[in-house]
Amino acid sequence: MSNEILHSEFVYRGKAFSVRKDQVRLPNGHVARLDIVDHAPAVALLPVDDRGQIWFIRQYRHATGGEILELPAGVVGKNENPEACARREVREEIGMSAASLELIGEFYLAPGYSTEYMYVYLATGLKPDPLPSDEDEFIRVERVAIATAYRWVDQGQIRDAKSLAALLLAQSRLGNV
Repeated sequence: MSNEILHSEFVYRGKAFSVRKDQVRLPNGHVARLDIVDHAPAVALLPVDDRGQIWFIRQYRHATGGEILELPAGVVGKNENPEACARREVREEIGMSAASLELIGEFYLAPGYSTEYMYVYLATGLKPDPLPSDEDEFIRVERVAIATAYRWVDQGQIRDAKSLAALLLAQSRLGNV
């Protein structure tokens, strides 16, 4: 027996996500009420230049109460596929286009309460090709040696889940760090 959705209702619709309340019959017959964040798919990029530096961004994230270091990322637009989104986001967020995008993994960010599914791309062959950034984003680009980035992971200095996951997925491709 699988879970059966008895009722589903959107209780909030926002710019970035919506929230729905689901009533679900569980395999044991009990009924659970679940709050679900309904979120479009997203991409994260691990841009690496020819000098072996990873391009991070630093930006204020209101939910964290401060600035955070993370990899470039963005939400897949309506009628846009993940690779097209990745090509757009790398240009918007770090001002570079990538000659090569390699899908290195995909995962749910928080499957206990969110539908957000993320595609991770390794971006190489970077060259200047900026697009205007989103009007609500104030981003500083920081280039970091690959070994330094992994040291920061070990030291707990990178606290963004998508960035940690992307670095783990790319570790074998980036050499012995």
